[in-house]
Amino acid sequence: MAVIADGNRRWASRRGLPTAAGHAAAADALKACTINALELGVEELAVYVFSTENWSRSATEVDQLMKMFAHRIALEAPDLHSEGVQVRFLGRREGLSEELIEQMEMMQALTQGNERMTLFLAFNYGGRAEILQAATRFDGGSEDDFKRCLYEPGMHDPELIIRTGGEQRLSNYLLWQSAYAELLFRDELWPDFTMRSLQESLAEFDQRARRFGGR
Repeated sequence: MAVIADGNRRWASRRGLPTAAGHAAAADALKACTINALELGVEELAVYVFSTENWSRSATEVDQLMKMFAHRIALEAPDLHSEGVQVRFLGRREGLSEELIEQMEMMQALTQGNERMTLFLAFNYGGRAEILQAATRFDGGSEDDFKRCLYEPGMHDPELIIRTGGEQRLSNYLLWQSAYAELLFRDELWPDFTMRSLQESLAEFDQRARRFGGR
């Protein structure tokens, strides 16, 4: 399962709160969604955290995001590790601070042996950038050979992609991997995405017929 976690700034604005409060609430929602997904038996969860396009936001907001992300990694790593979650990061490292890269590598190293669920965090990620990078390494062959050139060759293609916030687009997310994913768009903003939201999403997914181009 993959998630496009949209609506954090709108969530804060509607409450008269600063943008940073929306991002903090989004981080809480990410932690909750991970635990809820564990309880419901989800084996892989990929969440869009920060896109390559997000660099176009104000320098103040980007700086706040980077500092908050480094802080939340240090805060959440022990709990996720104790829950048996392996954490992997999708995306580029260029432009990230040394402190943040160290925290990301620490979290990956700490959780690398866990097998209960894998959480992929797409940070400084863009689907086109991933495909372009893979293309420069690809020497020809099959789709499986090309997949081995992606950021995380071991990640399975998502069966379901959920986007919160009411928008209905992929926004450059997992373009290669989403070829046969079921798309589900929900109106609630990401900080409001609850266990009930996840249960409803999975129930709707269960009702869909996946034919992969066949009858």
